[in-house]
Amino acid sequence: MARTYPLYPVIMAGGSGTRFWPLSRHLFPKQLLRIGGEHTLIQQTMRRVLGCAPAANVLISTNAAQADLIRGQLIDWKDELMDGFLLEPEGRNTAPAIALAAMEVLGRDPDGLMLVVPADHVVTGQRDFEAAVQLASQLAVERYLVTFGIKPIRPETGYGYIKPNDKMLLGKQGKLRGYRVQKFVEKPNATKAAQYLKAGQYFWNSGMFVWRAATIVEEIRRHQPAIATAMDRIRELKVTGASTQVIDDVYRAIKPVSIDNGVMEQSSKAAVVPVTFKWSDVGSWGSLDEVAEKNKAGNVVIGRVVDLESTRSIVYADRRVVATIGLQDMVVVDTPDATLVCPKSRAQDVKKIVDILKQQQAPEHLEHLTVQRPWGSYTVLEEGPGFKVKRVTVNPGGRLSLQLHRQRSEHWVVIAGTARVTRGAEIFDLQVGQSTAIPMKTQHRLENPGKEIVHIIEVQNGPYLGEDDIVRFKDDYGRSVKREA
Repeated sequence: MARTYPLYPVIMAGGSGTRFWPLSRHLFPKQLLRIGGEHTLIQQTMRRVLGCAPAANVLISTNAAQADLIRGQLIDWKDELMDGFLLEPEGRNTAPAIALAAMEVLGRDPDGLMLVVPADHVVTGQRDFEAAVQLASQLAVERYLVTFGIKPIRPETGYGYIKPNDKMLLGKQGKLRGYRVQKFVEKPNATKAAQYLKAGQYFWNSGMFVWRAATIVEEIRRHQPAIATAMDRIRELKVTGASTQVIDDVYRAIKPVSIDNGVMEQSSKAAVVPVTFKWSDVGSWGSLDEVAEKNKAGNVVIGRVVDLESTRSIVYADRRVVATIGLQDMVVVDTPDATLVCPKSRAQDVKKIVDILKQQQAPEHLEHLTVQRPWGSYTVLEEGPGFKVKRVTVNPGGRLSLQLHRQRSEHWVVIAGTARVTRGAEIFDLQVGQSTAIPMKTQHRLENPGKEIVHIIEVQNGPYLGEDDIVRFKDDYGRSVKREA
C-alpha cells in the first residue's frame, strides 16, 4: 500500500507590510486589507489553500499582536483553526518561523508535507495553483525543497530571481515542469533585471514553497545549526512544562535568518516549478497597478475622488473627498490620520517613512484611529487626563469578551442598534438613546443580538486607561483567558 503524505498549508502572516502605509500599519498589516478582490488578502489565501488541504491542517504563523485580528477575519474556520495558530514572541525572519511550523507538522505527522505561502499575495488562477502544488508535492516526496517561479513581466529590481537547470527535469504534470535550481540571484540592478527579462530563462522567486517537514528540518540543521539547536531546546522545554516566558526567551535569542538566504540558496535539494498562474506580492502602492481596475486614463481610483486630467496615478480616499488635478504617475493615499503623496517610481521608499515615524515613536506607524477587533471596531474620539471617549461598533452576532477592568469605569450610550449588556449577574438590552454604567472591577460584556451593526459611545474614567487593563473570563475568538487570583 502506497504511503500517504498529508499536506499542511502554513500561512506566513507575521509581516507588517510597511510599504503599504498609511493604509497598512504595524498592528493592521497588508494581509488584512481588501486588495484585488472582495475578500481580504489573508481570506483569499485561506480560500486558496483549502483547494489543496482541509482547514484543520492549516497553520497560521503570526504574532500575538496580530492574532486576534486574523482570528476575526478567519472566523468561518474558527473551530478548525482552534489549534492552528503558531505565535512568534518576536519576529526573527522566515527561517525560524518555518522551523517552528515544521516542528509542529512533524508532531502531527512524521510524513507531513508543508505548503508555505505568504498571507499577503494575490494569486489568480485557482486550478493552476492547485496543479502547481500537486507537482511540487510529488517532488517534495522525493526530498526536494520546491519553490514556485513566476515568469517576469517587467525588469523588476525588487525581487530575487531563479534560473532553472532545464537539463535536469525532475518531474512533469500536464504543461508544468519541475527542475533543479541552477542558481539563485539576489535582487539585481535595473540593467541586470532587463537582461534577465530578455533572456527568458529567469523567474521571480515567489516566496512560496513545498517540502516534507522532515526534509526542511534536516536542511535547517545542516545549514542553520543554531536555529535547529534552538528548536530542540524549545521542544525540550515544552515537554518539561516550562513557562511561556522561558520558551519565548529561547526564540528571541535566535539570529534573524531568511529561508531563502539561510537554506534554499545553500541547499543541493532546491527545485523550482515555473508556474502559469498570475501572481503579485502587491509589495508597494506602485504594484497596485497589477491587480486593481483602471479607468480610461490609466488611473486606479478608490473612494471619494474628484479628478481632472490625471493619468497613470493611484488615488485612495478613505473618508474625505480627495481632489486631484493633472497628476502623472503619482500616488495619493488619504486616511483619517495620515496622508501619503509620492511619485509611483518612489513607492518602495514608503518603508523609509515608516522607519522615521517609528524612530519618532509616532503612533501613526502602529495603528489607525479606528482599531479593528474580531467583534467590530473602536475609534478614540477624545482623551485627556482621567478620561477617554470612544465610538464602539459591534457586528451582528459579535460580542466582546466577558471581562473586567481594575482601574477604570465605563459609561455606554447606544446610538444605533440594540445592545445586549451583561453587568455582574444582570443581562439586559439597551435601545437607541439608552445608557448604562459599568463600575470599576465589575464583570461585563457587550454583544449584538440583532442584524444591524450596534454603535455606542463609551466614556471611560479612571487613573489608567490603557488597553491592557483587562481581565478576560470568556472569549469567543480564542484570545487568552485570565482569572483573578
